Amino acid sequence: MGHTIVNPFDLSGKVAIVTGSNAGLGAAMACALAAAGCDIVGVSRADAGDTPARVAATGRRFADVRADLASVAPVDDIVGAAVEAFGHVDVLVNNAGIIRRESALDFTQDDWDAVMDVNLKSLFFLSQAVARRFVEQQSGGKIINIASMLSFQGGIRVASYTASKSGVLGLTRLLANEWAAQGINVNAIAPGYMATANTAALRDDAQRNEAILGRIPAARWGTPDDLAGPVVFLASSASDYVHGHTLAVDGGWLAR
Repeated sequence: MGHTIVNPFDLSGKVAIVTGSNAGLGAAMACALAAAGCDIVGVSRADAGDTPARVAATGRRFADVRADLASVAPVDDIVGAAVEAFGHVDVLVNNAGIIRRESALDFTQDDWDAVMDVNLKSLFFLSQAVARRFVEQQSGGKIINIASMLSFQGGIRVASYTASKSGVLGLTRLLANEWAAQGINVNAIAPGYMATANTAALRDDAQRNEAILGRIPAARWGTPDDLAGPVVFLASSASDYVHGHTLAVDGGWLAR
């Protein structure tokens, strides 16, 4: 054949940790990374869902890690489990997140702390632990944070969620500034309005559904699979010179 054409999106032999991998966006991203060649360390709180079977169907291996990221306690165990299962770590997808809704006048400290602890504090300390592993491996690596439209906009009735996701955008930049020279890429994906269990109530409300669709240039809700290409891109050598960027995957919502 002469010369080989190298595929920069090929992730064969790589190992990816994906938090909140049991359903929705996390499951779709885990499966996309597996299809591109990654073995998957799936982190979930209650059960792994059908993600292990979907990963196995791609011919890749799945390590099931049970952890509640409401505290930083399981962080070192998650990285340890990944190394024990597959020998190394190459990719981290910080997808686990929660939301609490209440008016700003009535918002409680509990609803503040719960969301900030999962969405920002655990995200930072898991990133730190994985980056330490990358440095130890002298391998570089990829960290992909899951941001939100509310990294760019204020929203309503979700004070701690907006604060946390705005923080994710800022942290993505800071970590890139500190770690880019070590071959560690830190970027984020900001999903737009996605058809998942989280948005079922919005889609079931005909008026809200129509109002949202009317503002999306692509004229449809996103699907979890819309994140497949972006997550593989940011996990692969195709994005080696992309640092500190938050990629909106939103059907054009922010362009309006």
